[in-house]
Amino acid sequence: MSTLAGAVTCALALVTGSAVAASAAPADQAPGAAAAEAKVDPVAWTPCNPDPSKPDPGVYDCAVYPVPLDYDNPDGEKVGIAMMRRRASDPSKRIGSLFMNPGGPGGSGYMWATTTRFGAEVQSRFDLVGFDPRGVARSNPLKCFKTQEEADAVSGRMVGVPITRAEIDATLDADQDYTDACSKNAGPLIEHMSTINVVRDLDRMRRAVGDAQLTFAGFSYGTLIGSTYANMYPSKVRAIIIDGNVDPALRLSDGMEYDRQRADGFELALDEFLKRCQAAGAPRCAFGEGDTRAKFDGLRDHLRTTPVTLPGGTKVTLSTFTEQVASALYSQAKLAGLAKQLQALYQVVEKPSAPGLMAPKATAAADDANQLAVSVPRALREAPADSPYTGDDSYLAVNCQDKPYPSNDRAFANVARKWEKAAPTFGRYQAFDAPACASWPAPAVDAERFTGPWNRKSANTVMVIGNLYDPATQYKFAQRMQEELGNAVLVSVDSIEHCAVGRSKALNELVTRYLVDQKAPAAGQLLKPDLDPFPAV
Repeated sequence: MSTLAGAVTCALALVTGSAVAASAAPADQAPGAAAAEAKVDPVAWTPCNPDPSKPDPGVYDCAVYPVPLDYDNPDGEKVGIAMMRRRASDPSKRIGSLFMNPGGPGGSGYMWATTTRFGAEVQSRFDLVGFDPRGVARSNPLKCFKTQEEADAVSGRMVGVPITRAEIDATLDADQDYTDACSKNAGPLIEHMSTINVVRDLDRMRRAVGDAQLTFAGFSYGTLIGSTYANMYPSKVRAIIIDGNVDPALRLSDGMEYDRQRADGFELALDEFLKRCQAAGAPRCAFGEGDTRAKFDGLRDHLRTTPVTLPGGTKVTLSTFTEQVASALYSQAKLAGLAKQLQALYQVVEKPSAPGLMAPKATAAADDANQLAVSVPRALREAPADSPYTGDDSYLAVNCQDKPYPSNDRAFANVARKWEKAAPTFGRYQAFDAPACASWPAPAVDAERFTGPWNRKSANTVMVIGNLYDPATQYKFAQRMQEELGNAVLVSVDSIEHCAVGRSKALNELVTRYLVDQKAPAAGQLLKPDLDPFPAV
């Protein structure tokens, strides 16, 4: 779930006119499930090399699998889903396929067939299958522009954290131009990007590889795919891992409130980072000398009115600062670097000097702050560089169809001040994550969506994983996910990071036993990550 890729207290009514509701249907009679076992063509795999610059390891296959653009017209136009698999290293003990989604929405999962997040035993027993969901990267990427110049002309007018009326007006105007371009250029795919369609595609792929039930690992937005699948096709669940969880019920009923709570999650992660930094102290944490909270707040408040020009001439703005802090909180491995960057910026602000007069050591330290001057894209851009416009616009295409938002873009500006009182670093930032949804050509109110029920009892237990200080999908969301699902167990990790699989040996052992043996972990476990973000020097 990318805010780098990511809400109005005006409550939005649950959209039911065109939303899919299946509360009265028995198991596996949810929308899209009636023909769940209808025959489909098998995947036509072809050997491929994921990195042509290196010798072919001889274990990978690729395919483009056709699925219906519109499931109401299954014999009509098709969308090609790009897939890659790493064949199980011990074919004699092969269990089946492990499908994976990295999140986003808009994240490319194609190369996840090469992932090392899962251990050797999982790789020996499963074909690892990565895929780009419809409209993403290699799978008929949804594009709102024909050239990069057109895209830059619009995005260049957007301000990530707009403060002044001029910045807000420019950002909202640019959002309107963006959606106009989407309406003009995206084509019919834009009307069929909601998660229910991704889940239908996934079930087709499951049948196409010959698996009787689904084994799946979804991260961030991928947790919505996994939880939706568990409720649309409960009897087809073999093992589903969902890590870095959304709150599906809230996300599908009130996009603004969901985004407001996301801002709270970023604040919780930031506060814990500052506390742990101060506890570690300098030099273990470069920002750990003095009151880290006061120092950070001082930097942020300074940037609200005055950008900081670094010795090399680059400029740190409130937008670039906020974006980089949010980005670093996604990964525990980035926290020590973030501390160095913050300390370097603090030194520039507190002890300004003419660049030519700075000592070499001070200049080198100030260089650490340069990263804070770099803008971070809100949406993922992973399409191959094979066209004049290499981006894809699936992030909003999915979010605007799944999450109900007001149709007046001023609603986003109106809540920004209120949100930043409770979430001073990320409230305004999150408020301006999705104003384009107000004028999106295919909004949630018109889309076919799965909005529940979320409590169908799946054939096997779903494994829910949550970091205590996950910035993008706060821990409370993981707790709600476990509570909302009909058959799920929650495992927790004491970490500041978005998603946990691959970061803890103890967790990965539970994951391996769950995937291989279908042994659900005991409830209530709190695990530690393998690495300390501020190790002893």
